[in-house]
Amino acid sequence: MLVVGIDVGSTSAKAVLFDGRIKVYAIRPTGWSPREAGAEVLAEILDKAGLSRREVAYIVGTGYGRVALNFIDQAVTEITCQARGINYLTGKAGTIIDIGGQDTKVITVNEQGKVVDFVMNDKCAAGTGRFLEVMATAMGMDVDELGSLPKNVNPVNISSMCTVFAESEVISLLAGGVAREEIVAGLHRAVARRVKSMLKNTAPATVVFTGGGAKNEGLRRALAAELGVEVMVPAEPQITGALGAAIIAWEGNGGAVAHN
Repeated sequence: MLVVGIDVGSTSAKAVLFDGRIKVYAIRPTGWSPREAGAEVLAEILDKAGLSRREVAYIVGTGYGRVALNFIDQAVTEITCQARGINYLTGKAGTIIDIGGQDTKVITVNEQGKVVDFVMNDKCAAGTGRFLEVMATAMGMDVDELGSLPKNVNPVNISSMCTVFAESEVISLLAGGVAREEIVAGLHRAVARRVKSMLKNTAPATVVFTGGGAKNEGLRRALAAELGVEVMVPAEPQITGALGAAIIAWEGNGGAVAHN
C-alpha cells in the first residue's frame, strides 16, 4: 500500500510518499496557487518513485492550503499532522516549535502523538520566517545567510518584534555602525524570547524544532540558550507536517506504524 501526505503552507508545499516508511519526498514554493503547488508536488514525488496516481491508495492534505486541494481524500489540521509526524520520528512526548513563513506554532504532544495543547501566533509576522526575511533584506542579505554567521557574537538588543518597527530599528543600527553579526544575533535572540513567551516560560524536556526556520542554525542555538534545553532538528524539518498527514492516511487504511 502507498499513501501520500501533502502539506501546503504559505511559502512552500511539501509531499511525502509513505509505505510504512518515508519512500520519497519533495518540497517546492507554494507560489500564487496552493492548488497548483499541491498538484505539482504530488506529481514530483510520483515521478521520483516511478508511479502513477492510480497506485496511491489515499491522500491526506494539511496546511493552510488544504482547502484548495480538490484531489485529496481527507483534510486534517497541521497541528494534528505535526504531532503525528514528530511522534513517528522521536517516539517521545514533548514540545514542537514550528516556525513557518507566516506563523509560529508551539505544540505539546503526548507519547501517543496526540496534541495536548498548542499556541499559535498567526495574527502578525512577529517571530516568523517572514519577519526574518524582511530583516535579512534590510541588511542586504539572503535569509539563508542568517544561520551561518559566527557563533560567539554579542547580540544587540532588538526592542520591537513588530516587523515594521524592527526593520526601522535594524536600519538605524546599521547606520550607527553596529556589525551585521551582532544584529543577526539580536534578531535570533528576540525570536527565541518570543517563542519562550508562547511556552509560558516553562522548559519542556524534549523540544523539536520544525519548519523552514529550523534550517537556521543560529536560531536553533538561540532557542536552546533561551529555553535551557537541547533543541533537536529533524533531518528535513520542512516535511514533518506532510509526514504526519501520510501517517494518518496509512493508519486510516489499516496500516500499522512503528517509530522511525
